[in-house]
Amino acid sequence: MSFSLQCLGLIAQNTLREAVRQRLFALLLVLALGLVVAAQGLRDLNVGAAELKFIADLGWGAIGGCGAVLTVTATAQLFFSELENRTVLVLLARPVRRAEFILGKYLGVLAIVAIYCAVLTALLAVVLWARESALRQAGAEAWPAGAGVQLPWLVATGVLLGLKLALLGALTLLVASYARSQTFAVTMGFLGWAVGHLQFLAEEASVRAGSLAVRGVAGLLGRMLPNLQVFAEAGLAADAGGVAWDFVGRAALYALGHVMACCALAVVSFDRREI
Repeated sequence: MSFSLQCLGLIAQNTLREAVRQRLFALLLVLALGLVVAAQGLRDLNVGAAELKFIADLGWGAIGGCGAVLTVTATAQLFFSELENRTVLVLLARPVRRAEFILGKYLGVLAIVAIYCAVLTALLAVVLWARESALRQAGAEAWPAGAGVQLPWLVATGVLLGLKLALLGALTLLVASYARSQTFAVTMGFLGWAVGHLQFLAEEASVRAGSLAVRGVAGLLGRMLPNLQVFAEAGLAADAGGVAWDFVGRAALYALGHVMACCALAVVSFDRREI
């Protein structure tokens, strides 16, 4: 099946424009202010390099959690707004395939995720750099060699977060392709987020279970469900010393495989859906 790149681009642009119109990016500004205020509030700690690690962990936790909320709600809302406003009928009445509509919507969500991660990664880098400069001036002799903000590590962590959110968006779009309500799609999206972080339990059950049937079911679930801890493990490897780009590359391939599978299933599901 051939796709029109022009159609994909136009649908993705319209999705991004609709996200801006619905003020979904207001969350970016709120998070930005929150990170700056939180970092400034930690100024009295003055515990050296360990403070930077604490600020970074706090920042990534906030960015990741709010990013999951943004990705799930934006994907479901932007998809169902096309159905509720009946604009999808106008699009499909033109030479636009249903598959192009699904993939175009996903590319729009992907653009939202990319902008979100890029803006807040850059903001966190600025906050950490400013705080490091202040701490060094207060006591430069207390800093060990090599301590401080590592820009490659920040970039790698931002990429890993973007891959995780891209996978979450594909999962949510898959649910939305057959769901009858936006609430159901959002609920299942958050459930997928939670299950993805607990997927390793299914793999452990497949090894430890005594029953062959239980091992088989647990093993099947472990292979079918995406393991979002893959991105956390790659981040820990990068944090251990330098940037483990091989882990980042494996995480990217892992995310790509699951995204392609989710998008393919979403295309099949939406193609059979009555609008």
